[in-house]
Amino acid sequence: MERCIRVSRSAVPPRPDLFFNGRFVAQSLTGVQRFATEMILGLGTLPGWDATLLTPPLTEVPRFAGFRVLPVGGHGGQRWEQFALTRAAGGGLLVNLGNTGPLRQRRQIVVIHDAGVFSTPDSYSLQFRPWYKLLHRLLARRAKIVTVSEFARNDLAARLHLDPAAIETVPEGAEHILRAPADPAVLAAHGLMPGRYVLAVGSLAPHKNLAALSQTAIALAERGLELAITGGLDAKVFAAGRAALPQPARYLGRVGDAELRALYENAACFVFPSRYEGFGLPAVEAMACGCPVAASKAGSLPEICEDAAVYFDPRDPDDIADIVCRVVDTPMLSTELRRKGLLQVRRYTWNAAARRLSQIIEAQRRID
Repeated sequence: MERCIRVSRSAVPPRPDLFFNGRFVAQSLTGVQRFATEMILGLGTLPGWDATLLTPPLTEVPRFAGFRVLPVGGHGGQRWEQFALTRAAGGGLLVNLGNTGPLRQRRQIVVIHDAGVFSTPDSYSLQFRPWYKLLHRLLARRAKIVTVSEFARNDLAARLHLDPAAIETVPEGAEHILRAPADPAVLAAHGLMPGRYVLAVGSLAPHKNLAALSQTAIALAERGLELAITGGLDAKVFAAGRAALPQPARYLGRVGDAELRALYENAACFVFPSRYEGFGLPAVEAMACGCPVAASKAGSLPEICEDAAVYFDPRDPDDIADIVCRVVDTPMLSTELRRKGLLQVRRYTWNAAARRLSQIIEAQRRID
């Protein structure tokens, strides 16, 4: 993670047989690492909770209530996960929150957020793709699998030849985006005017489909509005160079939560053109900030947003532009989407997700 999250340690002694994979604390904060962080924070608030978070070697050890944080091993990355983590967890139950886990661990839970490496392989590098496919296939036979939506559950079941009923779901939350006060200075820093831009959030990975927004950018420019894009790209995982930024558009790079909140709150619309999503956290963040959402009718998005968004065909750039422009041109529609979004987002909280994950863990402990 880019910064350590510090909260007080629990005074309750840790359970000797419950461990969490803390590889995420050494990674940059994206949606998967957000999920892992929020689960650790949420679990730590539950009465009597205690466990051990095993991490790679760190220069600064984070502190989480309800967890003893224990750096182990002499290196990080996949090698750490496959060897040092397994040795440290021993015969205990290991909970992995970020798509991967050690193949030699007998008792474990693995949260696989989607089946994207099978469904949208062009978004993954040639080096990364075969390892991830093999890892998921093997983990599906050796671990309890958890995911984040009904769509992801059904897709994983089909790709990994599992019974959907054997996969548990833990939907994500959105309250993190409201914790920090909005920082409107980000608008001035990038020359954006409140209500005069449409926001997109994502990386240049092909499945994020940002290249399909070129027609939208042109149509917005004709109305005196701008398309603003924020996000990043992990070149080690995603196949770079296959997707290009639409033009004209402002690319803002990575921003913090306070800046992102301000961007959501002041946007005329949030557009989410993904061809594939296991959950779609940015859409839920946008709804939490009262931003109207226009989303693709693909992946989990119709399930997560329901009638709180308007939908377009992500394969049709003209359809995307038409739907986005309909939102910005129709104040009544925009107001209605804001209202419905604020209602819909009440269904998604990290506290509820942590309670659900706790139930899954306790059930697995009884089975083991």
